[in-house]
Order: sequence, then structure tokens, then C-alpha cells
Amino acid sequence: MTQIMDLAAIDQASAELNDRSATEIIAWAVENFGSDLVMAASFQDAVLIDLCVKVDPRMLTIFLDTHFHFPETLAYMRRIRDLYDLNLAILEPEIADDVSPCGAPDCCALRKVAPLNKMLETKAAWITGLKRIDTPERANAPVVSWDAEKAIVKINPMAAWTDDDVDNYVKEHGLPRHPLNYVGYISIGCAPTTRPVAPGEDPRAGRWPDSDKTECGLHI
Repeated sequence: MTQIMDLAAIDQASAELNDRSATEIIAWAVENFGSDLVMAASFQDAVLIDLCVKVDPRMLTIFLDTHFHFPETLAYMRRIRDLYDLNLAILEPEIADDVSPCGAPDCCALRKVAPLNKMLETKAAWITGLKRIDTPERANAPVVSWDAEKAIVKINPMAAWTDDDVDNYVKEHGLPRHPLNYVGYISIGCAPTTRPVAPGEDPRAGRWPDSDKTECGLHI
């Protein structure tokens, strides 16, 4: 059953959970929010999905289909969906593909943020795969917080993880890798605005190359 939480309770929960494992954080979220909880997956990898279904196999998972993903991402999404028998909802934009196509200034707002926000209006909390090492804007991300922009509790069970932690988890648990990993793609977004990264480059250097953009707007 969902519990109503004020800001003080959210801050206290974040402090208490800060050094807990990702599965303990997810278990706390399930206990407190139940069916009012949703997990957003990019299907860049299957780590967050694997962690969540171990706690709640029927947790609602959402995927934002912008209509500009790599075919490999869509194939990987379907593979992971079938492997875990996911309770998966695929959210799509309410605009035509030739309106604000990938790379347009308002593309992410219309194709990712708007569909996500519409879903989150029906929920009390959402789980994300955000990590503090991803971008400077995420460096101080709490494990649990009140997302004022979306009016929802936000839970980041992997906030303290590094890229090595993710890679090690994939290896230790034998998780399927995104097929583009094998040709240099590490941080994988939409096809027109993602490139492979060279050895030694920051993993997110391939996102929005030749631009100072680092965030799509989902987390800021």
C-alpha cells in the first residue's frame, strides 16, 4: 500500500538508504509504493531490470520509444522483455515522426519528457537508472528525492554505482549485452544523435556529439 511521505520523511529515507544495496533500495520502494511504483528503463543494458524483477517480478517497466532508436535497441528491448516476462509499457510520442525529429531543439521534450510525464501523473514514485558519475548535473543525485518538476518521489538505486560496477554486474550475472556494445557504443540514445566512443573517451562522449548538450531533460 502506498504511504504518503512528506519531504522530511523522503530526506530521512534517502539518508538511511544511501549506503544500502540497490536491491535493498528497490525493496524499500516496493514496500512503500507498491503498484503506484514504475521503473523507467532505457534498455541500454539490463542491469536495473534484473535488479528490479528480483524484488518484484511484476513491477511495471516503461520504455520511451521515440521512433528514432537504433533497430538494435528495439530488438534488445524485445529480447529482454521476453527473457524476464516483463510487465512492459511502451510509451510513444503524440506527434508525427516529421515533427521535431531527432536532433531538433525540442525533440527530447516532446518525444521523451512529455510521454514520461503523462505516465508519471498516474504514479506515486518512479525508479531510474541514474548514476552520479554519468554527468556533472547528476553528481549529487540522492538515492531518494522529491522530484518537484514531476510531483513524484524519485528513486535512484544505482546512484552510487560506477561504470565498472555495471560492467561487473553484467559479467557476474551473465546478462545479455546490447549488441551495439560490441562496436563501440557505450551510452546509447537515439540513432541520429549517438556515436561510438573511442578507447579512453568518456562513455557519454558519444551522446549528442558536436554539442554541449549532456541531458535530455528527464532528470533535470
